[in-house]
Formats: sequence, structure tokens, C-alpha cells
Amino acid sequence: MINQVTLVGRLTKDPEARKTMEGKTVLSVTIAMKRPFKNQQGQVDADFVLCTIWDRAAENTEKYCRKGSVVGVTGRIQTRYFDNDQGKRTYITEVVAENVRFLDSKPSSTVTSEPGKKEPIELPF
Repeated sequence: MINQVTLVGRLTKDPEARKTMEGKTVLSVTIAMKRPFKNQQGQVDADFVLCTIWDRAAENTEKYCRKGSVVGVTGRIQTRYFDNDQGKRTYITEVVAENVRFLDSKPSSTVTSEPGKKEPIELPF
């Protein structure tokens, strides 16, 4: 059996990581990918895929990516479920990332840590 996914797309919002009760870092992001064809109305549709990123990859994604950043994700599809407040079972299908690559070109900008003081940023790629 094979369960492997490769996605390349843009983040739909700024990533915000959180910690689990066990202290692990987790990040849920949605990646948008344009379809390679137009619909009957002549418009290009897009797909939006929920991705879950763990540990150091989650920390780096939060630190170095923003809304619109191009990322490449490889991972596996996972479906989970929970019962909501009304007792209805809700299913979520997501990609659990095993590898995340930042595909934007390396920015030449600087980060301001104090007003008037600029420091160059170094990216891990």
C-alpha cells in the first residue's frame, strides 16, 4: 500500500503554531493550489488542502513563512473524526507533513528587532 502526497502551493494565511499538552509543536495550515485548467466559465479554480506540520518543521514554517509563501509538502493523507457538540460525527481529511520545503526565493530584506535597528535574517535553506 502507498499513501504518499506531494503538494506545491501557497499558504492561505500566516502560520501560527501551538503546543500540545505534551509540549510538542504543531501547526495547521491550508495550502492553495491552482488547477491546471479552466472551468466552464473560463475561470481557474483552486484546491485548498489542510496540512498538519509537527515539531521543528512547524517551528521553522511559522518563523520563515507568511501568507502567500510558496511551500512544498510531502506527507501522507490521514482522516480523523470527532463528535461535535450536537453529537454529530465530523470527519477531517488532512495531509500530515513529513517534509516541508520553502520554495520562495531567499529574501534580501531585514528584520527590525528594535525601532531604528535592522539586523539581517538568516534562513535555514
